[in-house]
Amino acid sequence: MKIFFSNKYFLMTLRFILAFVFIFSGVEKISDPASFSDAITNYKLFPLFAVNFIAVFVPWLELFVGALLLFGIWIKENALIVNALLGFFILIIAVALARGLDINCGCFGTRLAQKVGLEKIAENILLMIAAYILFKFSGKNEIEE
Repeated sequence: MKIFFSNKYFLMTLRFILAFVFIFSGVEKISDPASFSDAITNYKLFPLFAVNFIAVFVPWLELFVGALLLFGIWIKENALIVNALLGFFILIIAVALARGLDINCGCFGTRLAQKVGLEKIAENILLMIAAYILFKFSGKNEIEE
């Protein structure tokens, strides 16, 4: 199994998938920060100052991390950041589900509005697995290899 996971084409595919997801998500949120701020507010977890900070900071972080993954820069570090973000997303979605909230997750902005649910958690877990594989089996920097 290790041979499969360390295959450079497999790792490149995972890297491109994660890069696309995070770049697309970041761009969608950056293009409509007010709607993303509203989506965060709907979770009813954060004070207003934190909502505004999250609404501005997270999309740019997603875009930056996605771009670095796309170009193969600091793969291990960015895979770790991706996993931290995905863990945070899973946590707040799980809390929303436990509280019975029927809200859009805000995951890809307003154009691709998706409800919080077990499917979203499963999707994020799959992305976490991909990021973990990148972290575990990638070289530090694909450009150098």
